[in-house]
Amino acid sequence: MNNWPLFEVFIRSKNGLNHKHVGSLHASDAHMAIQNARDVYTRRSEGVSIWVVEAKHITASNPDDSEALFDPAEDKIYRHPTFYDLPIELKHM
Repeated sequence: MNNWPLFEVFIRSKNGLNHKHVGSLHASDAHMAIQNARDVYTRRSEGVSIWVVEAKHITASNPDDSEALFDPAEDKIYRHPTFYDLPIELKHM
């Protein structure tokens, strides 16, 4: 079992909602990962869809780079809705 790949598991609890990461597990292949994810993460029928992704196929950003990666981009003024005149009748914007 030590040679089995690691899979990340995502569950969608209801139609129309996003899949959410719920955990990880080891399995011999994707089919087994889905079966095991069903048994481990949806024991109380809390899901309508399961995604499994082999962890080696996920590329993630480095948290140390978050400031540069998620910079508010002050130099990109088109991202800020400051060029619009709103009518006075629009009170909750």
